Amino acid sequence: MGKRLDGSSLFSGINAGLTNSFSLLSSQYADGLTLENLNSALTNTNVTNTAYGSTFASYLTNNFNSVDSNGDGVISADEIQKLMNNMATQGLTREQIISLGASSGMTNSLQQTVLAHFDDIDANHDGKVTNAEINAYGVNSQLEKQKIADKNRIVNNMSMFYGDDLTEYKGSMLDYRYLDDEA
Repeated sequence: MGKRLDGSSLFSGINAGLTNSFSLLSSQYADGLTLENLNSALTNTNVTNTAYGSTFASYLTNNFNSVDSNGDGVISADEIQKLMNNMATQGLTREQIISLGASSGMTNSLQQTVLAHFDDIDANHDGKVTNAEINAYGVNSQLEKQKIADKNRIVNNMSMFYGDDLTEYKGSMLDYRYLDDEA
């Protein structure tokens, strides 16, 4: 069996990226993370030359009003922590995964898998996926793959008795047993 789908790296990577970016940006702008400073950061080589800098600065710029929850015009450490807690408990939107996922340390294949199966993973259909939903989807996917593999193994073993004309089983075992009777 292959490796099970696990969203832990996605969430921990985004948290690390937000924390590192906030620290970096805060050190660059003594008057705090204002919208003006974040826009300036997008062209600042001290920020853009880092692994997280420009991606997370861009995200914070585009979502400034929702992150600056007290409306004082400055994103604080408490507001970054609140954002991270919110993402961890309520999940990530498709847009957050697209904009932050690649810089989070998550593998491209994990990001593509989560995005390709987003609607299936989002079990409560709230437009967000949580780590628990990703993990549950991964377990269920592996379980389904194993069930199919087991059924195919049974069919292949049955072919010794019923002939080699069937390589992949799609019905019930009784259907296969009576295939010749229907013809």
